[in-house]
Amino acid sequence: MAGWVFSIIDGLGAAGVGLLILLENIIPPIPSEVILPLAGFRARTGGVNVVAVWPAATAGSVLGALLLYGFGARLGYDRLHRLAGHRWFVFVSQKDLDRGERVFERHGGKVVLLARCVPFLRSAVSIPAGIAGMPLPRFVVLTAVGSGIWNAAFIALGWVLGENWAQVEGVLGPVSYVVLGLLGVGLVVLIVRRLRSRSESVPRR
Repeated sequence: MAGWVFSIIDGLGAAGVGLLILLENIIPPIPSEVILPLAGFRARTGGVNVVAVWPAATAGSVLGALLLYGFGARLGYDRLHRLAGHRWFVFVSQKDLDRGERVFERHGGKVVLLARCVPFLRSAVSIPAGIAGMPLPRFVVLTAVGSGIWNAAFIALGWVLGENWAQVEGVLGPVSYVVLGLLGVGLVVLIVRRLRSRSESVPRR
């Protein structure tokens, strides 16, 4: 992975960083904790324009987030709500969706902003924002601020650590697995609740 990231950044410079971060939003296995510290290291050695690397990374974050936001908006809350009403749809119930919508209406801005600094959630949060119909200008601003902070921090770490930039991924990598595991547990809980409520609603003879 690091060799491939090196080749993109060395070949395209700051534009390559932006492209990789855009892809990272859509394909989570491409980790920003590898891309950004490496970009910081290459900026320190002169391989990447130090002035352009952060704006390019942040632009890539916003563009990638907009693609996922568009997917969520295309799906839409009403369509997802209808899907949740079918018996074969086991992922979430209509009550869970209603509850989630109320939470997002109250705290959606905080959720989007803070999630930009959490591995995996950085990408995933764009979809519920689109489903909930968060105003696009607000979504873009929150995404740019949250992603800008994340990008600046990890580019700076790569700059400071120099040739030891890979230590960042070694520390943060396990955190990503923990977050992914918690999301998996949450999904299983929702499915179990859905199946249990369905069985309880079936009249007994």
